[in-house]
Amino acid sequence: MSELHKFLFEGLPVRGMLVRLTDSWQEALRRREAVGAFPAPVRVLLGEMSAAAALMQANIKFNGSLILQVFGDGPVKLAVAEANSELGFRATAKVVGEVADDARLEAMLNLHGKGRCAITLDPKDRLPGQTPYQGVVSLHGDLKEPLQDIAKVLEHYMLQSEQLDTRLILAANDQMAAGLLIQRLPVQGEGNLGGHRNEDEIGLSESFNRIAHLAATLTREELLTLDADTVLRRLFWEEDIRRFEPLAPRFECRCSVDKVRNMLTGLGREEADSIVAERGDVEVGCDFCGQQYRFDAVDVGEMFTPGRDQPPGSPAVH
Repeated sequence: MSELHKFLFEGLPVRGMLVRLTDSWQEALRRREAVGAFPAPVRVLLGEMSAAAALMQANIKFNGSLILQVFGDGPVKLAVAEANSELGFRATAKVVGEVADDARLEAMLNLHGKGRCAITLDPKDRLPGQTPYQGVVSLHGDLKEPLQDIAKVLEHYMLQSEQLDTRLILAANDQMAAGLLIQRLPVQGEGNLGGHRNEDEIGLSESFNRIAHLAATLTREELLTLDADTVLRRLFWEEDIRRFEPLAPRFECRCSVDKVRNMLTGLGREEADSIVAERGDVEVGCDFCGQQYRFDAVDVGEMFTPGRDQPPGSPAVH
C-alpha cells in the first residue's frame, strides 16, 4: 500500500517526509500501457517526479494542485507530475525521439542547455481574476553546470525560490516510486534569508547539515527495498524523531466524459463534423491515464443541439 510518513526532529528546526508509492504507481504505469508504455528512463523520471510532487504537496498543504513540469530540447519534450491536496497524483510525458536505455536527465531534456523546471500551484477554488502561481528554474546550477537528476533540480529550486535548505533523495522502478525529503524549517526574522546569523542560528544550520548528511547516505536501492521503519531507524537511530499518522497517496486522474465533451464543443461544430466524416467517430485518449473516449456521429450532433440534455453515458468509454 502506498504511504507517506511525516516526521520532526525534536528540538531542531528540521522536518522530514518519506513516501513510498507502490500499488498506486503500478496502477499509473498499467493505465499508461493502454496508449503505449514509456521508455524505461522516462518511467524512472516520472516515478521520481511523482514521489517528489507528493512530498512537496504534503509539505506545503496547498488546497489545490501542485504541478511539477520539466521541459527542454531533448527527445523528452515535457514530463509532468501532478499531486492534489488529497494526495491523488498522476504523471505523463511527451516523447518525440529515441531515448537511450541509460539516458539521464541531461540527455533526455537538456541537450543544449535550454531545459527548465516549473512548479505551478493551481488553487482548487479560484477567485475571479486569480491566476496560478508558478516558479521556474534552469536545469543548471549556479555554476551553469547541468544538474544530473531531478532531485538536485528540486533542491536548487527550493533554495532559490523559498530560501530553504533541502535534501531530497528519489528513486523509482516499475514496482515503486519513493522519496525522502529533509528540510530546514525557516528561522524567525531575517536569518533565513542569508543575512547576519547569531551563534544559535549557525548551530541550527549545523544540525540540518548533520541530518542532511545522514540522509545522503541512503542509496536508491535501499529506498526502493526497505520499509519506512527500517529506513528511518537506520538513518536516524541516534535522533529523537516524532512521527505522525501516515497518509495514503493514490493514483487519480481528473479526466472525464464531460471535460472531453467540453473540449470538443470548443473546437466547433465544423471541426467536429469533419473528424467524424474522415474517421467515422471522434476518439480522444487521456495522456495521463490512457482512458479512451469515443463519440459517434449521433453523440457529436447532440453536443451542438441547443436545448437538449446530454446523456451522461452517451460516449463509449474504453
